[in-house]
Parts: sequence; structure tokens; C-alpha cells
Amino acid sequence: MNKQILLIEDDPDLAELISDYLSVNYYEVHHAATAQGGLDLLDSKDHNFSLVVLDLMLPDMDGMQVCQKVRGSKNSSISTMPIVMLTAKGDTTDRVLGLEMGADDYISKPFEPRELLARIRAVLRRHEMPNQASKSSDKLIFGRLAIFPESHEVTIDGKVVRLTTHQFQLLHYFATHAGKVLNREQLWHAMPNDDSSENIDRAIDVHISRLRALIEDNPRQPKRIITVRGVGYQFATDQV
Repeated sequence: MNKQILLIEDDPDLAELISDYLSVNYYEVHHAATAQGGLDLLDSKDHNFSLVVLDLMLPDMDGMQVCQKVRGSKNSSISTMPIVMLTAKGDTTDRVLGLEMGADDYISKPFEPRELLARIRAVLRRHEMPNQASKSSDKLIFGRLAIFPESHEVTIDGKVVRLTTHQFQLLHYFATHAGKVLNREQLWHAMPNDDSSENIDRAIDVHISRLRALIEDNPRQPKRIITVRGVGYQFATDQV
């Protein structure tokens, strides 16, 4: 059965172009022209979406708000849904904001449909396939933090912490290199991204800031992911 993709895009011509191209590449595309229409489809039990392609500029709600609502869903299958964001602007601010809101990837308009297809495939691979290093252990324990590579699950005190695909891969890379000081380029390669023009330092800092907000007791005074000034970051081996 073809994977289902939710496309939230208000430009009918672009929506038709994307839908047609993805359809011939064996994806089932469901289109919503408004943010609320997209959220309603996502909540519907009639669909089983694998990924959301989300436009930044929508008539009824900003794409960033939609992204926040998805990530804040009480339904874990929705809150962890991969999101590829479409941005009309190509500046770093929009990209960083998209990552901060929980998008897994982004692509700036105008773009070639085949580039969007490549990004969708890459995000789905990262979301669906366990990191190869995960096969070496059933779980990784650091104090009250537990990482389950096979299921891509993270818990603190036994309570599930919902992470995006990028966040899980980043945390898993940290955990399998605990105690080592890692620079931003190493961390970037742990989360494959095809955009060579990306501001790597800023993007990694954004990801780590969001990850700290989820796993640190006090993100302002992190004890798990430690900043090593002038070098990068270190994942603490001794945690409580």
C-alpha cells in the first residue's frame, strides 16, 4: 500500500503539481488548502499519514502554529509525525524557526519537485529505520533517562518523552558517544541533511536547545548535554 502524505498548501497550482508528482512516485496525497482543514484530516481516523508537507504561509493560520499544534498533540502518532516545511522565503530565520517549532526538514520555494521527493524519502528513512548503531544494545540508561533504540522511545522516570526524528537521532548519537566532546559538524552528520548552504552551527544549536527543553530538568542549567565552549557539546556519562 502506498504511503499517505498530507499536503497543506493554499496555492492550487503548486498543490496540483506536488500531488501529481508524488502520486506518480507511489505516494497517496491528500490535500488541504487551509491549516484547519489539514489539522482536521490529520485527526481523522480515515487516514494513516506517514508525513506532512506543510506550507509556511497559509490563509487561516501560520505554518509555525500548525507545526506547534502537531507537536503538542496528545496522540503520539501525530506528535511524532515527520514534517517537511515549505518556505516562500529562503532566509535563515525562517529555516531556524521551522526547526525550533519541530519541523524535520524544509525546502525553499521555488523548488524542483524531485528535490521535494528526495527530502521526503530521506525524512521517512530517518523516521522509520532504526539507527544501525542501535542494534548493539536494547536500551541505553543514564540515570533517570532511558533510550530505547529499537522503538525510538525515550523515557525519564518511566514517562515517555516525545522527540522528533532529528531529536532522537541527535540524542542517540550523543548517548553512543557519551563522555566525548563532539563538534557541531560531527553532530550535523548524525542528522543527514541535503542542504549544503545551511548554517550548520546555528541549526545544531537550535536542535540542542529544543532537545534540552525536553530532557533537562532545568534547560538553563543543563546537566545532560554540556556546552564545551569553543569546541562543541558533551553528553554527560554520570547523570542522576
